[in-house]
Amino acid sequence: MKQIPSVDLRDFLSDNSDKRNAFIQNLGKAYEDIGFVALRGHFLSVELVDNLYDQIRAFFSLSDQEKSKYEIQGLAGQRGYTSFGKEHAKGRSTGDLKEFWHFGQYEMPDNGEVYPENVLVNELPEFNKVGKETYKALEKTGVYVLRALALHLGLEELYFDPFVKGGNSILRPIHYPPIKEEPKDAVRAAAHGDINLITLLMGAQGRGLQVKNHKGEWLDAIAEDDELVINVGDMLSRHTNNKLKSTIHRVVNPPKELWGTSRYSIPFFMHPVSSMKLDVLPDCVDADHPKLYDDISAGAFLEERLRDLGLRK
Repeated sequence: MKQIPSVDLRDFLSDNSDKRNAFIQNLGKAYEDIGFVALRGHFLSVELVDNLYDQIRAFFSLSDQEKSKYEIQGLAGQRGYTSFGKEHAKGRSTGDLKEFWHFGQYEMPDNGEVYPENVLVNELPEFNKVGKETYKALEKTGVYVLRALALHLGLEELYFDPFVKGGNSILRPIHYPPIKEEPKDAVRAAAHGDINLITLLMGAQGRGLQVKNHKGEWLDAIAEDDELVINVGDMLSRHTNNKLKSTIHRVVNPPKELWGTSRYSIPFFMHPVSSMKLDVLPDCVDADHPKLYDDISAGAFLEERLRDLGLRK
């Protein structure tokens, strides 16, 4: 496989049962085989995407002093700004060559869980508005992807809805600044698996993002301009006993002649409410596939991984 499979969400949303069933089958097969898919027909408009990129470029162009006002202590980077080199992949101590921002949930869940408030950038009021609109559009897209996956797994279609509507999801605009000197054992994002249920990625156009296949080969994950790259995270892989694959991926440094350029990427990490049980689904266990994981809640798993990433002490 030299590229990731591509599907169109409009097939799942249509009244045509053949198209709908083909979408479910193709999506499920992609996530069982490699854990990544390119998705067209999502709820992001071209205008919204262009506006968001304009705003994040404006934010990351602010001085370090201006940006540092929005790095809130005690939140483990869950909201606002995280400065360059602070996060690292699990099992590494060298920081990734990136800085980023976090938009979080705007709707509090029904279970009484309370999230930190979003941080407002005073210099760029449009940044806050466009971030919220993008968050809502990606959350809506993710809900439908999970509905299709629920049907693929033999679950009720709305199985994931109460866990992800009002879930602890994160929209993360990332800036990989120009590389000014030979990196010492650092890449833009070291090899890792995502923590969450699924990740919806904007900005996968061009080379940089790579995924690891079952043979241990690194493949370029390149999407068309109108596509999102969506991958399975560790929570969903754990919940399905690795039936759906959380694939290792990375963002490699560009060729030396392109070191002077910035790269931007905008993943939406779809998290459930912290009370969701990630216990292995019974239908994903049999004689050939014994239960691989202990029972744990999404909240406990997230805390464990934040410590692994160096964001929580």
